[in-house]
Amino acid sequence: MVYQNPWMTVREDEVRRPDGSAGIYGVVEKPDFALVLPRSPDGFWMVEQFRYPVGRRAWEFPQGGWGQGVGGDQATLARQELAEETGLRAGSMRHLGHLFEAYGYSTQGFDVYLATDLEEGAPDREATEQDMVHRSFSDIEITAMIRSGQIVDAPSLAALTLFRL
Repeated sequence: MVYQNPWMTVREDEVRRPDGSAGIYGVVEKPDFALVLPRSPDGFWMVEQFRYPVGRRAWEFPQGGWGQGVGGDQATLARQELAEETGLRAGSMRHLGHLFEAYGYSTQGFDVYLATDLEEGAPDREATEQDMVHRSFSDIEITAMIRSGQIVDAPSLAALTLFRL
């Protein structure tokens, strides 16, 4: 182990390449998360927040993981994240698939859920989500936001692809 905190572990593995030469491989270990596509009649609800590593705000779909020492099934996590970040409650939640965020260097995967039959309520955001806002966008607006660079979150774009397939 090279580094560890409550949210991740970074390790460096000694590897043997196919040609027999020795090398190293850095791996970030993080628990899986859930991402929710909250479908409105003609689009989706999204959240916007500041993302420290890239130093900017951007729109993305509600997503998150279990806190340290807490766990459960991914569908429950998806419902929790949706309610926490947007205040929305889903009458129906359908699993669309499991993907990996960045499997070239990380073990973290995520489950994508489509939430429909939405009922609005008040968000119950964590302290780290104080600057988060949410709103609904039409499908046309979302396409324009992707083209203009307002939506740059890879898991959100991958989840939208699963939905569109």
